[in-house]
Amino acid sequence: MPSHVALLRGINVGGHNKVAMADLRDVVASLGHTDVATYIQSGNVVFTSAETDTAAVAAALERAIAERTGVQAGVVVVSREELDRIVAGNPYPEETDPKRVHVVFHRGGTRGTDAVAAAEQRAWDKGSRDRATVVDGTLYLHTPDGLGRSELAAQLARPAVAREVGDTATTRNWSTVLRLQAMLQG
Repeated sequence: MPSHVALLRGINVGGHNKVAMADLRDVVASLGHTDVATYIQSGNVVFTSAETDTAAVAAALERAIAERTGVQAGVVVVSREELDRIVAGNPYPEETDPKRVHVVFHRGGTRGTDAVAAAEQRAWDKGSRDRATVVDGTLYLHTPDGLGRSELAAQLARPAVAREVGDTATTRNWSTVLRLQAMLQG
């Protein structure tokens, strides 16, 4: 049964940083990981590994992906147990549309909760209904009007804010998070 999920940042977006999922599976397997499977084209890979240091696995994957594909993609690796904790910690369970709830995965967890609160306040000042909540080091976004139009997401993406909030980040909607959890559970 797969034990980890690797989440790649910024691949296959708008025709840039193209990585075929077959190539990605090959890269992951070349590092000795097994039970490798991908989900959709945005860089989600589940796999089994004896390695428990997710930061070390992420760093090895980043290097291998760059060497084999020429694409510099940030990678966040989460264990099955961590993803289960993230799903259980969802602070927006009342939202029925899974595309309105997002998890921002930061390598090493989300820090800078004051920066998150300040970004949320700036978004509210501009009329946004978006919410951000950090639970046990994980950043959750509720974007009732969609992520693409989210003022809060724009505020959080500002370089000064992003640096303060956490290292290497990638966002997945709740539907994808639940699908990855199901894949990890076999």
